Amino acid sequence: MRCVVQRVSRASVTVDGEVTGQIAGGLCVLVGITQTDTTAEADWMADKLLALRVFSDEQGKMNLSLNDQGGGVLLISQFTLYGDLKKGTRPSFIRASPPDHSEPLFAYLVERVRSAAQVSAAPVTVATGLFGAMMDVELVNDGPVTIVLERESSTRLAQ
Repeated sequence: MRCVVQRVSRASVTVDGEVTGQIAGGLCVLVGITQTDTTAEADWMADKLLALRVFSDEQGKMNLSLNDQGGGVLLISQFTLYGDLKKGTRPSFIRASPPDHSEPLFAYLVERVRSAAQVSAAPVTVATGLFGAMMDVELVNDGPVTIVLERESSTRLAQ
């Protein structure tokens, strides 16, 4: 599982002119799922997203997480994160998981983040895009802070 995480002052997703998810501030997370990903990777990612210390404390140091200060998480499924350009200029998406595997795993990740957010020390809201839809994503990157998180599945590591 691969996520591109951006600290944002606001972010939203629109599908066919309707806003499907938005946050006032927090993390906008683009989520790529590969064929070997399981709930173990989603569990790890959910915990990591809420614990990422990318928000400034009183001294201006990136020392606080969503668990500490609250905020929002906007999760957006994006299979193109597994685009491969090793050959030519047209990306291959062979490592991206097909929808029958990635859609339930993405839904699991969303619910896992929601569950973990409920026990957070500060209020955390969770919003999403619409799986498989053409989405317009708007965000204001705060900082800018952008981090790539990746957790390879134990199945892939064993190969």
